[in-house]
Amino acid sequence: MPAPLSAAHSAVPTAQAERALAPDLARGVMLLFIALAHTRLLHIGGSALSVPAGGGPLDVVAQALTTTFVDSRAYPLFAVLFGYGLAQIARRSAERGIDGGGIRSLLRRRGAWMVVFGLVHVVLLYAGDVIGVYGLVAVLFAGAVAWSGRRLWWGIAVGTTVGALLYGGMQLVLTLGGTLELSPNPLVNAADRVLSAVPLLPVSVLSAVGPVLLGIWAGRARLLEFPGRHRALLRRTAWIGLPVTVLGALPVTLQAVGLWSPASPTVGFGAGALHNLTGVAGGLAYAAVLALVAQRIGDRRGPVTTALAACGQRSMTCYLAQSVVWLVATEPLLFDVGNDLGVAAAAGVGVATWLVTVVAADLLRRAGLPGPFEALLRRLTYRAPRPTRPGPGSRSAAA
Repeated sequence: MPAPLSAAHSAVPTAQAERALAPDLARGVMLLFIALAHTRLLHIGGSALSVPAGGGPLDVVAQALTTTFVDSRAYPLFAVLFGYGLAQIARRSAERGIDGGGIRSLLRRRGAWMVVFGLVHVVLLYAGDVIGVYGLVAVLFAGAVAWSGRRLWWGIAVGTTVGALLYGGMQLVLTLGGTLELSPNPLVNAADRVLSAVPLLPVSVLSAVGPVLLGIWAGRARLLEFPGRHRALLRRTAWIGLPVTVLGALPVTLQAVGLWSPASPTVGFGAGALHNLTGVAGGLAYAAVLALVAQRIGDRRGPVTTALAACGQRSMTCYLAQSVVWLVATEPLLFDVGNDLGVAAAAGVGVATWLVTVVAADLLRRAGLPGPFEALLRRLTYRAPRPTRPGPGSRSAAA
């Protein structure tokens, strides 16, 4: 009989001493890409990647770089790392004697609480939340941590293809749409965030499935925890993935700087789908490069590496802190610079925001404190099961 999910074998969060560098380093750097992707809230063009934002030469360079290396690349990396984390949780839980049903229950409970976090995030701060999106993927695909390799790769292939097609259609709609005007009333803006998030949710969830499953596969192989064992595969991933992601971004990048426009909506749809599909290759390549860097660093961690890893360990808190900046920057009653900054200036705001979160995360590390939202999610997820009251005919534990 499989071991029950008892108090003696209940899942517990990973101790700091057990953590490998590469996953945390990748999450810390990933948050820079997330910050840069979100700076589209601050300049003309908004979420439609193919709308030229104009500006001077520096803005054009910044637009080209972010469209090529950040847009549709940051979130696949985020999703891969999330899936990797699911595989880590499943493996450690199994090592502690939890059966398959208990592991699925644990992952679904964690995912359900992430959905709650995401809903609050949307209402209070930002419509483009991914915490709830990934939480919903965890609820729906908790069993994927035990899938066969063949089934997992079928899921990856179908998920990435469907996600790319949906994303291409979404970008086409965003290109045809106008800029969302914010109200002076914060309550109206909160309602608008919810209303705008609802139709995007199915697209976001389906777009995340492929990369999350890919992360589960990588986590089961422990590619990031033991990069030295998988150096050849990681190098191939980087050498192939980086050129693929650059070439795949080229049509949308040319649109974003005003050098090309599609001859028809169908061509525009294809350009958007290609941009998304090759973004998965980019996310994988970034993860591979960072794993190789972590392997080279080894135990020789300097202050910068340590701070980046601290940020990665507190990625949810740092991600939510970024959203506070976007709200303050765009609310009409506050700074109200949405759609006003140049691309380069907006990117500068994104980099500065990320740096502040890295410093804050390192201060928490020095104080021996976790991120507050990570601590809350752990408390809700890894709750100890309530003891069962013995029935009238059952034996006592002392018998």
